[in-house]
Amino acid sequence: MEQATPTGPKGPSRINPYLKYSSFAFQLLGGIGLAGWAGYRLDKYLDLTPLFTLSFVLLVFGGMLYMTYKKLNQE
Repeated sequence: MEQATPTGPKGPSRINPYLKYSSFAFQLLGGIGLAGWAGYRLDKYLDLTPLFTLSFVLLVFGGMLYMTYKKLNQE
């Protein structure tokens, strides 16, 4: 007879690490894509060099690295 492994607050949770980190990868790609698109549109509207595009992408990337650092230190 097989015993069920408890999950939830009382038992160990078996979250697949690939699933956890792949969701972070999709968030990173989505954030960088959205920041790049918004920066591109703003640069095009203001007729500038890719100043906002680069700034927005670097800010989002830096924020995501900080978020990763906090999450890894929490675990």
